[in-house]
Amino acid sequence: MLKLLDRLEEVLITVLMGAATLLIFVAVAHRYAAGMSIPGVQDALLKIDMSWAQELCIYMFVWMAKFGAAYGVRTGIHVGVDVMINRLPPGTRRFYVLFGLLAGATFTGIVGTLGATFTWDIAHTDSVSPDLELPKWIVYLCIPLGSYLMCFRFLQVAWSFWRTGELPHHDVAHVEGIDAPAVVPDLHPAGGTK
Repeated sequence: MLKLLDRLEEVLITVLMGAATLLIFVAVAHRYAAGMSIPGVQDALLKIDMSWAQELCIYMFVWMAKFGAAYGVRTGIHVGVDVMINRLPPGTRRFYVLFGLLAGATFTGIVGTLGATFTWDIAHTDSVSPDLELPKWIVYLCIPLGSYLMCFRFLQVAWSFWRTGELPHHDVAHVEGIDAPAVVPDLHPAGGTK
């Protein structure tokens, strides 16, 4: 179960990004094709309502952002300012890193709880989205789900740091799936100018 949870963000982000990209492509192609004056085809395309596509894509990107933040915490690519922290003595640094991780867990736990309360309250109304007419509680469900997942990731990183003293880090020069560093060919022959 934990192995599935370890890849949850990647799966959700990949599915949402792929679906949003496909939906945007279809909506744009539909818009341009419906503008062409091809007898029969234009009339058929104008009968297809794609006005909901933009709203759905916005919701998909909001969900991606919430789960992307949790992914960032888990992999060490979430925004953090640690220049001063890294200059502290090891014991003091350890205290501040743990404090920061636990503060992040507390904050995201509070946001998740407030989001869950809001979602619960709005679920008992008739509020729907403008184009999709989707119940608003489904739209806002990303707040508690994403925030609680991010809280869990902060606690997971804090526990790992407590045990090992290591934080997850992301090597910006590393591309997953490529083991050897790229060789850049010298485009200028010996003696030429660079």
